[in-house]
Amino acid sequence: MARLPDGTLMQRAAAGITAACADLLGRVYGSRVVLLVGSGDNGGDALYTGARLAKRGAGVTAVLLTPDRTHPAGLAALRRAGGTVVRGPEHAEAPIRRAHLVIDGIVGIGGKGGLRPDAAPLADLAQESRAAVVAVDLPSGVDAGTGEVRGAAVRADLTVTLGTHKPGLLVDPAREYAGSVRLVDIGLALPGDPELEALQHADVAALLPVPGAESDKYRRGVVGIAAGSARYPGAAVLAVAGALRGGAGAVRYAGPAGDAVIARFPETLVSSGSPDQAGRVQAWVVGPGAGDDADAVTAVLNADVPVLVDADGLRLADRDLVRARRAPTLLTPHAGEAAALLGVSREEVEGARLTSVRKLAERYGATVLLKGSTTLIASPGDGPVRVNPTGTGWLATAGSGDVLSGLTGSLLAAGLDALDAGSVGAYLHGLAGRLAADGAPVGAHDVAEAVRDAWRDVMD
Repeated sequence: MARLPDGTLMQRAAAGITAACADLLGRVYGSRVVLLVGSGDNGGDALYTGARLAKRGAGVTAVLLTPDRTHPAGLAALRRAGGTVVRGPEHAEAPIRRAHLVIDGIVGIGGKGGLRPDAAPLADLAQESRAAVVAVDLPSGVDAGTGEVRGAAVRADLTVTLGTHKPGLLVDPAREYAGSVRLVDIGLALPGDPELEALQHADVAALLPVPGAESDKYRRGVVGIAAGSARYPGAAVLAVAGALRGGAGAVRYAGPAGDAVIARFPETLVSSGSPDQAGRVQAWVVGPGAGDDADAVTAVLNADVPVLVDADGLRLADRDLVRARRAPTLLTPHAGEAAALLGVSREEVEGARLTSVRKLAERYGATVLLKGSTTLIASPGDGPVRVNPTGTGWLATAGSGDVLSGLTGSLLAAGLDALDAGSVGAYLHGLAGRLAADGAPVGAHDVAEAVRDAWRDVMD
Protein backbone atom coordinates (compact mmCIF):
# COMPACT_ATOMS: atom_id res chain seq x y z
CA MET A 1 0.00 0.00 0.00
CA ALA A 2 2.93 2.31 0.72
CA ARG A 3 4.46 1.72 -2.73
CA LEU A 4 1.30 2.18 -4.79
CA PRO A 5 -0.82 5.27 -5.45
CA ASP A 6 -3.61 5.76 -2.93
CA GLY A 7 -6.60 3.54 -3.66
CA THR A 8 -4.89 1.29 -6.22
CA LEU A 9 -5.43 -1.95 -4.31
CA MET A 10 -9.02 -0.97 -3.52
CA GLN A 11 -9.73 -0.35 -7.21
CA ARG A 12 -8.23 -3.73 -8.11
CA ALA A 13 -10.40 -5.36 -5.46
CA ALA A 14 -13.50 -3.57 -6.71
CA ALA A 15 -12.83 -4.68 -10.27
CA GLY A 16 -12.63 -8.32 -9.19
CA ILE A 17 -15.70 -8.13 -6.96
CA THR A 18 -17.67 -6.44 -9.75
CA ALA A 19 -16.79 -9.22 -12.19
CA ALA A 20 -17.91 -11.85 -9.67
CA CYS A 21 -21.17 -10.00 -8.99
CA ALA A 22 -21.86 -9.67 -12.72
CA ASP A 23 -21.35 -13.42 -13.16
CA LEU A 24 -23.74 -14.09 -10.31
CA LEU A 25 -26.42 -11.67 -11.55
CA GLY A 26 -26.21 -12.72 -15.16
CA ARG A 27 -27.70 -9.36 -16.20
CA VAL A 28 -26.41 -6.25 -14.43
CA TYR A 29 -28.55 -3.65 -16.22
CA GLY A 30 -31.80 -3.12 -14.33
CA SER A 31 -30.77 -5.21 -11.30
CA ARG A 32 -31.21 -3.89 -7.76
CA VAL A 33 -28.11 -3.97 -5.56
CA VAL A 34 -27.78 -3.09 -1.87
CA LEU A 35 -24.43 -2.35 -0.24
CA LEU A 36 -24.00 -2.94 3.50
CA VAL A 37 -21.21 -0.48 4.25
CA GLY A 38 -19.13 -0.44 7.42
CA SER A 39 -16.40 1.99 8.39
CA GLY A 40 -13.31 0.11 7.19
CA ASP A 41 -11.69 -0.68 3.89
CA ASN A 42 -14.22 -3.44 3.24
CA GLY A 43 -16.84 -0.73 3.17
CA GLY A 44 -14.70 1.18 0.68
CA ASP A 45 -14.37 -1.92 -1.50
CA ALA A 46 -18.16 -2.31 -1.45
CA LEU A 47 -18.70 1.34 -2.39
CA TYR A 48 -16.30 1.23 -5.33
CA THR A 49 -17.92 -2.02 -6.46
CA GLY A 50 -21.34 -0.36 -6.23
CA ALA A 51 -20.08 2.54 -8.34
CA ARG A 52 -18.91 0.15 -11.07
CA LEU A 53 -22.22 -1.73 -11.04
CA ALA A 54 -24.17 1.55 -11.17
CA LYS A 55 -22.20 2.60 -14.26
CA ARG A 56 -23.37 -0.64 -15.89
CA GLY A 57 -27.01 0.17 -15.25
CA ALA A 58 -27.72 -1.37 -11.85
CA GLY A 59 -29.79 0.48 -9.26
CA VAL A 60 -27.45 0.67 -6.28
CA THR A 61 -28.35 1.66 -2.73
CA ALA A 62 -25.70 1.96 -0.02
CA VAL A 63 -26.72 1.45 3.61
CA LEU A 64 -24.20 3.32 5.75
CA LEU A 65 -23.87 1.72 9.18
CA THR A 66 -21.54 4.44 10.49
CA PRO A 67 -22.22 7.47 8.26
CA ASP A 68 -19.60 9.66 9.90
CA ARG A 69 -16.83 7.11 9.29
CA THR A 70 -17.67 5.95 5.77
CA HIS A 71 -14.83 5.73 3.25
CA PRO A 72 -15.05 9.23 1.68
CA ALA A 73 -13.57 8.52 -1.75
CA GLY A 74 -15.65 5.38 -2.22
CA LEU A 75 -18.81 7.22 -1.20
CA ALA A 76 -18.05 10.04 -3.64
CA ALA A 77 -17.47 7.52 -6.44
CA LEU A 78 -20.82 5.86 -5.77
CA ARG A 79 -22.67 9.18 -5.80
CA ARG A 80 -20.99 10.26 -9.05
CA ALA A 81 -22.11 6.98 -10.64
CA GLY A 82 -25.73 7.62 -9.64
CA GLY A 83 -26.00 5.41 -6.57
CA THR A 84 -28.25 6.37 -3.67
CA VAL A 85 -27.44 6.43 0.02
CA VAL A 86 -29.43 5.75 3.20
CA ARG A 87 -27.93 6.60 6.56
CA GLY A 88 -28.22 3.99 9.29
CA PRO A 89 -29.34 0.35 9.42
CA GLU A 90 -32.89 1.32 10.43
CA HIS A 91 -33.56 2.28 6.80
CA ALA A 92 -32.26 -0.94 5.29
CA GLU A 93 -35.25 -3.29 5.37
CA ALA A 94 -37.17 -2.09 2.31
CA PRO A 95 -34.14 -1.90 -0.02
CA ILE A 96 -32.89 -5.34 1.06
CA ARG A 97 -36.26 -7.00 0.53
CA ARG A 98 -36.40 -5.62 -3.03
CA ALA A 99 -32.78 -6.43 -3.89
CA HIS A 100 -31.47 -8.98 -6.34
CA LEU A 101 -28.00 -8.77 -4.79
CA VAL A 102 -26.68 -7.74 -1.36
CA ILE A 103 -22.98 -6.94 -0.99
CA ASP A 104 -21.60 -7.38 2.53
CA GLY A 105 -18.94 -4.78 3.31
CA ILE A 106 -19.66 -4.41 7.03
CA VAL A 107 -16.49 -5.78 8.68
CA GLY A 108 -13.10 -6.92 7.39
CA ILE A 109 -10.42 -9.28 8.67
CA GLY A 110 -10.07 -7.33 11.91
CA GLY A 111 -13.58 -8.18 13.09
CA LYS A 112 -13.88 -10.29 16.24
CA GLY A 113 -16.75 -11.71 18.23
CA GLY A 114 -19.61 -11.51 15.74
CA LEU A 115 -21.58 -8.55 14.43
CA ARG A 116 -22.51 -5.59 16.58
CA PRO A 117 -26.17 -5.45 17.71
CA ASP A 118 -27.05 -2.75 15.14
CA ALA A 119 -25.60 -4.79 12.26
CA ALA A 120 -26.87 -8.25 13.24
CA PRO A 121 -30.45 -7.62 11.98
CA LEU A 122 -29.04 -6.81 8.53
CA ALA A 123 -27.50 -10.29 8.31
CA ASP A 124 -30.90 -11.77 9.15
CA LEU A 125 -32.66 -9.58 6.57
CA ALA A 126 -30.21 -10.57 3.86
CA GLN A 127 -30.69 -14.23 4.73
CA GLU A 128 -34.49 -13.93 4.66
CA SER A 129 -34.57 -12.00 1.39
CA ARG A 130 -34.52 -13.57 -2.05
CA ALA A 131 -31.29 -11.73 -2.86
CA ALA A 132 -27.96 -13.41 -3.48
CA VAL A 133 -25.41 -12.36 -0.85
CA VAL A 134 -21.79 -11.59 -1.78
CA ALA A 135 -19.25 -11.05 1.00
CA VAL A 136 -16.24 -8.80 0.46
CA ASP A 137 -13.10 -10.69 1.55
CA LEU A 138 -14.97 -12.76 4.16
CA PRO A 139 -18.47 -12.84 5.70
CA SER A 140 -18.79 -10.15 8.34
CA GLY A 141 -18.83 -11.56 11.86
CA VAL A 142 -16.59 -14.59 11.34
CA ASP A 143 -13.03 -14.80 12.64
CA ALA A 144 -10.65 -14.58 9.68
CA GLY A 145 -7.76 -16.27 11.46
CA THR A 146 -9.43 -19.22 13.20
CA GLY A 147 -12.76 -19.96 11.50
CA GLU A 148 -14.64 -19.38 14.75
CA VAL A 149 -18.08 -17.74 14.79
CA ARG A 150 -18.79 -16.20 18.19
CA GLY A 151 -21.99 -14.35 17.42
CA ALA A 152 -24.22 -13.19 14.59
CA ALA A 153 -22.58 -13.32 11.15
CA VAL A 154 -23.50 -12.86 7.49
CA ARG A 155 -24.23 -16.01 5.52
CA ALA A 156 -22.92 -15.49 1.99
CA ASP A 157 -23.70 -17.33 -1.22
CA LEU A 158 -20.36 -16.17 -2.59
CA THR A 159 -17.28 -14.76 -0.88
CA VAL A 160 -14.84 -12.82 -3.04
CA THR A 161 -11.61 -12.92 -1.05
CA LEU A 162 -8.74 -10.60 -1.84
CA GLY A 163 -5.05 -11.35 -2.22
CA THR A 164 -5.02 -14.69 -0.42
CA HIS A 165 -7.37 -17.17 1.22
CA LYS A 166 -8.03 -16.54 4.90
CA PRO A 167 -8.00 -19.52 7.29
CA GLY A 168 -11.60 -18.80 8.30
CA LEU A 169 -12.77 -19.42 4.73
CA LEU A 170 -11.45 -23.00 4.84
CA VAL A 171 -12.26 -24.05 8.41
CA ASP A 172 -15.70 -24.73 9.88
CA PRO A 173 -17.84 -23.29 11.29
CA ALA A 174 -16.90 -20.11 9.37
CA ARG A 175 -16.49 -22.02 6.11
CA GLU A 176 -20.20 -22.78 6.19
CA TYR A 177 -20.93 -19.05 6.17
CA ALA A 178 -18.70 -18.32 3.17
CA GLY A 179 -20.58 -20.15 0.44
CA SER A 180 -18.51 -20.50 -2.71
CA VAL A 181 -15.14 -18.76 -2.48
CA ARG A 182 -13.52 -16.84 -5.34
CA LEU A 183 -9.98 -15.49 -5.01
CA VAL A 184 -9.06 -12.17 -6.62
CA ASP A 185 -5.35 -11.45 -7.01
CA ILE A 186 -4.78 -7.78 -6.25
CA GLY A 187 -0.97 -7.95 -6.36
CA LEU A 188 -0.13 -8.33 -2.69
CA ALA A 189 3.40 -9.41 -1.80
CA LEU A 190 2.64 -11.77 1.08
CA PRO A 191 5.45 -12.13 3.63
CA GLY A 192 6.30 -15.18 5.72
CA ASP A 193 4.84 -18.67 5.81
CA PRO A 194 1.12 -19.37 5.55
CA GLU A 195 -0.86 -20.41 8.60
CA LEU A 196 -2.87 -22.89 6.57
CA GLU A 197 -2.24 -25.06 3.50
CA ALA A 198 -4.68 -26.96 1.30
CA LEU A 199 -3.20 -29.57 -1.02
CA GLN A 200 -4.44 -29.82 -4.60
CA HIS A 201 -4.33 -32.74 -7.05
CA ALA A 202 -0.81 -31.89 -8.26
CA ASP A 203 0.53 -31.74 -4.69
CA VAL A 204 -0.98 -35.12 -3.83
CA ALA A 205 0.21 -36.71 -7.07
CA ALA A 206 3.77 -35.65 -6.25
CA LEU A 207 3.55 -37.37 -2.84
CA LEU A 208 1.88 -40.65 -3.78
CA PRO A 209 4.19 -43.69 -3.57
CA VAL A 210 4.71 -45.29 -6.98
CA PRO A 211 6.64 -48.58 -7.25
CA GLY A 212 9.71 -48.72 -9.47
CA ALA A 213 11.05 -51.52 -11.60
CA GLU A 214 13.13 -52.90 -8.72
CA SER A 215 10.34 -52.71 -6.11
CA ASP A 216 9.13 -55.71 -4.18
CA LYS A 217 6.45 -55.96 -1.50
CA TYR A 218 8.92 -55.32 1.32
CA ARG A 219 10.62 -52.36 -0.32
CA ARG A 220 7.20 -50.80 -0.87
CA GLY A 221 6.58 -51.05 2.87
CA VAL A 222 4.60 -53.34 5.17
CA VAL A 223 1.88 -51.87 7.37
CA GLY A 224 0.69 -53.57 10.54
CA ILE A 225 -2.96 -53.36 11.63
CA ALA A 226 -3.77 -53.97 15.31
CA ALA A 227 -7.53 -53.48 15.30
CA GLY A 228 -10.84 -55.17 15.87
CA SER A 229 -12.14 -57.39 18.63
CA ALA A 230 -14.65 -60.16 19.12
CA ARG A 231 -17.33 -57.47 19.39
CA TYR A 232 -16.08 -55.30 16.50
CA PRO A 233 -14.42 -57.55 13.90
CA GLY A 234 -15.67 -55.29 11.11
CA ALA A 235 -13.35 -52.49 12.21
CA ALA A 236 -10.39 -54.75 11.49
CA VAL A 237 -11.75 -55.70 8.07
CA LEU A 238 -12.33 -52.07 7.10
CA ALA A 239 -8.93 -50.91 8.36
CA VAL A 240 -7.27 -53.67 6.32
CA ALA A 241 -9.39 -52.68 3.31
CA GLY A 242 -8.07 -49.13 3.52
CA ALA A 243 -4.49 -50.33 4.07
CA LEU A 244 -4.51 -52.60 1.02
CA ARG A 245 -5.33 -49.57 -1.15
CA GLY A 246 -2.83 -47.18 0.39
CA GLY A 247 0.38 -47.95 -1.46
CA ALA A 248 2.20 -50.30 0.90
CA GLY A 249 3.38 -53.64 -0.46
CA ALA A 250 1.86 -55.87 2.22
CA VAL A 251 -0.46 -55.76 5.22
CA ARG A 252 0.07 -57.67 8.46
CA TYR A 253 -2.90 -58.08 10.78
CA ALA A 254 -2.47 -58.87 14.49
CA GLY A 255 -5.53 -59.39 16.65
CA PRO A 256 -8.62 -61.46 17.45
CA ALA A 257 -10.48 -60.78 14.16
CA GLY A 258 -8.09 -62.74 11.94
CA ASP A 259 -10.75 -65.12 10.63
CA ALA A 260 -12.93 -62.24 9.43
CA VAL A 261 -9.95 -60.50 7.85
CA ILE A 262 -8.60 -63.54 6.01
CA ALA A 263 -12.08 -64.46 4.77
CA ARG A 264 -12.42 -61.05 3.11
CA PHE A 265 -8.78 -60.37 2.20
CA PRO A 266 -6.78 -63.59 1.79
CA GLU A 267 -3.66 -61.62 0.81
CA THR A 268 -3.35 -60.32 4.39
CA LEU A 269 -0.61 -61.77 6.62
CA VAL A 270 -2.58 -62.74 9.74
CA SER A 271 -1.47 -63.57 13.26
CA SER A 272 -3.48 -63.80 16.48
CA GLY A 273 -0.78 -62.85 18.98
CA SER A 274 0.55 -59.56 20.24
CA PRO A 275 1.58 -56.94 17.65
CA ASP A 276 5.21 -57.18 18.79
CA GLN A 277 5.19 -60.84 17.64
CA ALA A 278 3.54 -60.27 14.25
CA GLY A 279 6.70 -59.70 12.24
CA ARG A 280 8.51 -56.74 10.82
CA VAL A 281 6.53 -53.71 9.63
CA GLN A 282 7.38 -50.18 8.56
CA ALA A 283 4.35 -48.63 10.32
CA TRP A 284 1.51 -49.61 12.65
CA VAL A 285 -2.17 -48.70 12.87
CA VAL A 286 -3.70 -49.36 16.27
CA GLY A 287 -7.08 -48.80 17.86
CA PRO A 288 -10.06 -49.17 15.50
CA GLY A 289 -12.59 -51.43 17.23
CA ALA A 290 -9.94 -52.57 19.72
CA GLY A 291 -12.21 -52.37 22.75
CA ASP A 292 -10.17 -52.39 25.95
CA ASP A 293 -7.02 -54.05 24.62
CA ALA A 294 -4.56 -51.66 26.25
CA ASP A 295 -1.70 -54.17 25.94
CA ALA A 296 -1.88 -54.04 22.12
CA VAL A 297 -1.83 -50.25 22.18
CA THR A 298 1.18 -50.19 24.50
CA ALA A 299 3.04 -52.78 22.40
CA VAL A 300 2.52 -50.73 19.25
CA LEU A 301 3.56 -47.48 20.90
CA ASN A 302 6.77 -49.14 22.05
CA ALA A 303 7.65 -50.06 18.46
CA ASP A 304 10.34 -47.93 16.82
CA VAL A 305 8.34 -47.29 13.63
CA PRO A 306 5.69 -44.68 12.70
CA VAL A 307 2.38 -45.33 14.45
CA LEU A 308 -1.17 -44.16 13.74
CA VAL A 309 -3.50 -44.21 16.77
CA ASP A 310 -7.26 -44.09 16.22
CA ALA A 311 -10.58 -44.75 17.97
CA ASP A 312 -10.21 -46.91 21.11
CA GLY A 313 -6.45 -46.52 20.88
CA LEU A 314 -6.79 -42.81 21.63
CA ARG A 315 -8.57 -43.61 24.87
CA LEU A 316 -6.06 -46.28 25.88
CA ALA A 317 -2.83 -44.55 24.86
CA ASP A 318 -0.66 -43.17 27.64
CA ARG A 319 0.20 -39.53 26.87
CA ASP A 320 3.67 -39.78 28.40
CA LEU A 321 4.43 -42.83 26.27
CA VAL A 322 3.26 -40.98 23.15
CA ARG A 323 5.40 -37.95 23.99
CA ALA A 324 8.44 -40.14 24.67
CA ARG A 325 8.31 -41.83 21.27
CA ARG A 326 11.16 -41.10 18.86
CA ALA A 327 9.42 -42.38 15.73
CA PRO A 328 6.56 -40.33 14.21
CA THR A 329 3.11 -40.61 15.77
CA LEU A 330 -0.17 -39.65 14.10
CA LEU A 331 -3.35 -39.33 16.18
CA THR A 332 -6.67 -39.30 14.29
CA PRO A 333 -9.52 -38.25 16.62
CA HIS A 334 -12.96 -36.98 15.70
CA ALA A 335 -14.32 -34.00 17.63
CA GLY A 336 -15.69 -36.08 20.50
CA GLU A 337 -12.42 -37.95 20.99
CA ALA A 338 -10.45 -34.71 20.71
CA ALA A 339 -12.67 -33.15 23.38
CA ALA A 340 -11.97 -36.07 25.74
CA LEU A 341 -8.22 -35.76 25.14
CA LEU A 342 -8.30 -32.01 25.79
CA GLY A 343 -10.75 -32.18 28.71
CA VAL A 344 -13.27 -29.82 27.07
CA SER A 345 -16.73 -30.14 25.52
CA ARG A 346 -17.30 -31.40 22.00
CA GLU A 347 -18.98 -28.10 21.19
CA GLU A 348 -15.79 -26.24 22.12
CA VAL A 349 -13.74 -28.36 19.73
CA GLU A 350 -16.26 -27.99 16.90
CA GLY A 351 -16.41 -24.23 17.43
CA ALA A 352 -12.62 -23.81 17.47
CA ARG A 353 -11.19 -26.56 15.27
CA LEU A 354 -7.98 -24.78 14.35
CA THR A 355 -7.15 -23.93 17.94
CA SER A 356 -8.05 -27.44 19.10
CA VAL A 357 -5.89 -29.32 16.60
CA ARG A 358 -2.90 -27.12 17.45
CA LYS A 359 -3.40 -27.69 21.18
CA LEU A 360 -3.59 -31.45 20.72
CA ALA A 361 -0.44 -31.55 18.61
CA GLU A 362 1.48 -29.62 21.25
CA ARG A 363 0.05 -31.56 24.20
CA TYR A 364 0.96 -34.96 22.76
CA GLY A 365 4.07 -33.97 20.79
CA ALA A 366 2.50 -35.73 17.81
CA THR A 367 0.91 -34.98 14.47
CA VAL A 368 -2.89 -34.80 14.81
CA LEU A 369 -5.52 -35.37 12.14
CA LEU A 370 -8.77 -33.91 13.46
CA LYS A 371 -11.63 -35.47 11.53
CA GLY A 372 -14.94 -33.75 10.87
CA SER A 373 -16.73 -31.37 8.55
CA THR A 374 -13.32 -29.75 8.16
CA THR A 375 -10.43 -32.20 8.49
CA LEU A 376 -7.27 -30.52 9.80
CA ILE A 377 -3.77 -31.96 10.13
CA ALA A 378 -1.26 -30.29 12.46
CA SER A 379 2.24 -31.11 13.63
CA PRO A 380 3.84 -29.73 16.80
CA GLY A 381 5.52 -26.38 16.33
CA ASP A 382 4.75 -23.30 14.30
CA GLY A 383 4.41 -24.81 10.81
CA PRO A 384 1.30 -24.46 8.67
CA VAL A 385 -1.76 -26.53 9.48
CA ARG A 386 -3.11 -28.56 6.55
CA VAL A 387 -6.82 -28.37 5.73
CA ASN A 388 -8.38 -31.05 3.55
CA PRO A 389 -10.38 -29.61 0.63
CA THR A 390 -12.08 -32.87 -0.41
CA GLY A 391 -14.80 -34.82 1.35
CA THR A 392 -18.55 -35.02 1.57
CA GLY A 393 -21.19 -35.30 4.26
CA TRP A 394 -21.86 -38.85 3.07
CA LEU A 395 -18.59 -39.89 4.75
CA ALA A 396 -20.36 -39.54 8.10
CA THR A 397 -21.05 -43.26 8.19
CA ALA A 398 -19.97 -46.10 10.48
CA GLY A 399 -16.55 -47.51 9.64
CA SER A 400 -15.45 -44.64 7.40
CA GLY A 401 -12.77 -43.64 9.91
CA ASP A 402 -11.44 -47.21 10.02
CA VAL A 403 -10.86 -47.08 6.26
CA LEU A 404 -9.09 -43.73 6.65
CA SER A 405 -6.83 -45.16 9.37
CA GLY A 406 -5.76 -48.13 7.26
CA LEU A 407 -5.24 -45.99 4.17
CA THR A 408 -3.15 -43.42 6.05
CA GLY A 409 -1.15 -46.08 7.88
CA SER A 410 -0.25 -47.65 4.55
CA LEU A 411 1.06 -44.28 3.35
CA LEU A 412 3.19 -44.05 6.51
CA ALA A 413 4.62 -47.50 5.77
CA ALA A 414 5.35 -46.45 2.19
CA GLY A 415 7.60 -43.68 3.50
CA LEU A 416 5.53 -40.51 3.81
CA ASP A 417 6.06 -38.47 6.95
CA ALA A 418 3.16 -38.07 9.37
CA LEU A 419 1.97 -34.69 8.07
CA ASP A 420 2.05 -35.77 4.43
CA ALA A 421 0.53 -39.19 5.16
CA GLY A 422 -2.33 -37.60 7.09
CA SER A 423 -2.88 -34.96 4.41
CA VAL A 424 -2.76 -37.38 1.47
CA GLY A 425 -4.85 -39.98 3.30
CA ALA A 426 -7.56 -37.45 4.08
CA TYR A 427 -7.47 -36.13 0.52
CA LEU A 428 -7.86 -39.56 -1.11
CA HIS A 429 -10.44 -40.65 1.47
CA GLY A 430 -12.53 -37.52 0.89
CA LEU A 431 -12.30 -37.84 -2.87
CA ALA A 432 -13.18 -41.54 -2.67
CA GLY A 433 -16.21 -40.61 -0.59
CA ARG A 434 -17.38 -38.20 -3.26
CA LEU A 435 -16.84 -40.70 -6.07
CA ALA A 436 -18.52 -43.54 -4.19
CA ALA A 437 -21.52 -41.48 -3.07
CA ASP A 438 -22.22 -39.52 -6.25
CA GLY A 439 -25.10 -37.88 -4.36
CA ALA A 440 -26.43 -41.01 -2.64
CA PRO A 441 -25.74 -42.85 0.66
CA VAL A 442 -22.68 -45.10 0.87
CA GLY A 443 -21.14 -47.56 3.28
CA ALA A 444 -17.54 -47.59 4.44
CA HIS A 445 -16.76 -50.57 2.21
CA ASP A 446 -17.91 -48.51 -0.82
CA VAL A 447 -15.44 -45.79 0.17
CA ALA A 448 -12.61 -48.31 0.42
CA GLU A 449 -13.43 -49.66 -3.04
CA ALA A 450 -13.40 -46.13 -4.48
CA VAL A 451 -9.90 -45.28 -3.21
CA ARG A 452 -8.39 -46.73 -6.41
CA ASP A 453 -10.60 -44.46 -8.53
CA ALA A 454 -9.57 -41.47 -6.40
CA TRP A 455 -5.90 -42.43 -6.80
CA ARG A 456 -6.29 -42.61 -10.60
CA ASP A 457 -8.14 -39.29 -10.64
CA VAL A 458 -5.29 -37.60 -8.78
CA MET A 459 -2.60 -39.14 -10.99
CA ASP A 460 -4.43 -38.35 -14.25
